[in-house]
Amino acid sequence: MARVTLVQKDQASKEVEEVFRKIEGNGARVLNLYKAVAVSPPMLSSFLKLGNRLLSRAELSSKLRELAILRVANLAGSEYEWTQHLSIALATGVSQQQIDDVHSWRESASFTEEERAVLQYTDELAVDVTVTEGTFDGLRSHLSERQIVELTLSIGYWGMVARVLVPLKVDLDERHVGTAKDLLGRADRQK
Repeated sequence: MARVTLVQKDQASKEVEEVFRKIEGNGARVLNLYKAVAVSPPMLSSFLKLGNRLLSRAELSSKLRELAILRVANLAGSEYEWTQHLSIALATGVSQQQIDDVHSWRESASFTEEERAVLQYTDELAVDVTVTEGTFDGLRSHLSERQIVELTLSIGYWGMVARVLVPLKVDLDERHVGTAKDLLGRADRQK
């Protein structure tokens, strides 16, 4: 059970009610995560905007983003984040074998060199914040500067999401996200 009230639309401030209405109007779903963040109405819109931009307007491939998100969820013990991103990861081309191996990716033969570079970067950034020169150089050999910045923002954003979900014990939604469209609605411009 969540440690904070999950704000329902009929109990929400006008500011939050408007955001929830916009989400639903776009054909997306109001997730329990959003209801928890809505406890602080001024934070909700900006919180959603960055996540939506990372999902829909990034040059970074959605597959690499989802691998990083799954690894962040794994490292943080965020069952909610893991559960919500499984279907999205599969839809972006992450294989079931890669999902099964993400917790022990170093020992797995399921990942390309590019994916291994992303996972190494994710591990260092999510756990230590600092990243070694060797890790950064390895990533740079596969990604552009823009993609590196977007990956860094993605790891940071979904790390923050885990740090909202886990300590607040946000309940899993009754229905899990199937695709990024469930998060974005008609605004979905996935690559």
